[in-house]
Amino acid sequence: MRNEEIHAALRILRREVRQWQEPVVGVIAKESRDPFRVLISCVLSLRTKDRTTAEASRRLFALATNPNALVKLSLSKIQTAIYPVGFYRTKSRQIQAMSRRILEAYGGRVPDSIDELLTLPGVGRKTANLVVTVGYAKPGICVDIHVHRINNRWGYISTKTPDETEQALYQKLPAKYWITYNDLLVPFGQNICQPVSPYCSRCKLTKYCDRVDVPRSR
Repeated sequence: MRNEEIHAALRILRREVRQWQEPVVGVIAKESRDPFRVLISCVLSLRTKDRTTAEASRRLFALATNPNALVKLSLSKIQTAIYPVGFYRTKSRQIQAMSRRILEAYGGRVPDSIDELLTLPGVGRKTANLVVTVGYAKPGICVDIHVHRINNRWGYISTKTPDETEQALYQKLPAKYWITYNDLLVPFGQNICQPVSPYCSRCKLTKYCDRVDVPRSR
């Protein structure tokens, strides 16, 4: 994909994503406008399907919607609420620990910078970027495995890791697309541009795609 083609490709993608379910973290952000709920739901979503994340988030937020309330919950109560998300025992400890740090270090307000968010237990760059972009509507590029895979498959960039992809996109992707980029590429990656044997026959972006490392498709 050439630099100038990204504009046309994303115009098409904006139309296509309307037929697919919006990522759960984005839904929670629109419903609550609360960076804390965005943070918690993003942690729950890691290695977990969206439907499971949505149900676990709903159960947990019925018990606590802010750091002060959450630190008062027992670990067993948090575990019961978020089960069966992936690594639910570890995530329960992380959620409680990050809530405590938010209270102690940031006066109960979720920080709005990448560097500060990365000091919270269990928070990596993907989660930090989602909180900044979706929770605070500040510039940033959230790179998960879908964003990393698709950009390299398109031939738009050539990187080895999601962190490298994030930095490459900051250099190349027009800033007006940064905040919404993840919301466009995640459902596209889940439904069409899948990791193994993508649905190239259904894809509206084939003329822009270099099909890098795609040995077979459907």
